Amino acid sequence: MGETVDLSSSPRNGEGRRRAWRPGIAIWLSAGFHISAMLALLARPHWWPSILTALVLNHVVLGLIGVWPRSRLLGANMLRLPDAAVRRNEIALTFDDGPDADVTPRVLDILDVHQAKASFFVIGDKAAAQPELIREIARRGHSIENHSRKHSSFFGFFAWTALRKDVDTAQEIIFGITGQAPAFFRSPMGIRNPMLDPVIARLGLRYITWTRRGFDTVTGDPAVVLARLTRKMSAGDILLLHDRRTHGQRAIVLEVLPALLDRIAAAGLKPESLPLAMQ
Repeated sequence: MGETVDLSSSPRNGEGRRRAWRPGIAIWLSAGFHISAMLALLARPHWWPSILTALVLNHVVLGLIGVWPRSRLLGANMLRLPDAAVRRNEIALTFDDGPDADVTPRVLDILDVHQAKASFFVIGDKAAAQPELIREIARRGHSIENHSRKHSSFFGFFAWTALRKDVDTAQEIIFGITGQAPAFFRSPMGIRNPMLDPVIARLGLRYITWTRRGFDTVTGDPAVVLARLTRKMSAGDILLLHDRRTHGQRAIVLEVLPALLDRIAAAGLKPESLPLAMQ
């Protein structure tokens, strides 16, 4: 927290912001365990069934850590805004899974009425299909961030090459539309592949999840979603919603957002986009 991210535009898709990869503690422990297993196999070849079982269990543990969205065991994970943003009473509204031709423009209009800025984590293929809507989001002062190319349900199981292709392509699509490379990445469904970090580090992307989410893709009750987002809400929080239909023909976000913005204003907080909140 408190780190200033270089958000200047790159010549291509963000590689000019390349940062060092710093593996999380779980990655270091796993690497050490693999080395120990290899040494044990060399010294005691007949132990191979037990060694293999232990290695499989190691990967199971890594997989379980990956489905814990707020974990930092696999690497850095931005859960709140930096201290400078807290002192400015800023809060971050983030929207996943767009753009949606019907829902996103209405979200933009609500944000305009409340003079609020936000960050949209868009799916690359959806962005490519609606470039004018992406430009409109940026024109209104919001940031466009990377939420993978396809939002695959199997993203957490991708091999390194597939991860790189998926994230790289989404980054290229967004940069090609807006001329600005995203600075943040959020995994589909918050599932973190243990091999993801070196991919996003090469692109200068920062991994981010949230402080609290409304589970608007799970519940159809706007009051419940609003309560989850606002309970103990404070400066520095990162809130998650989805700018798409989440329950049949209902876009819960459109029912929740006006009341949420009223609550934010009543608490003396200012909704800001992630890049500006990092300054």
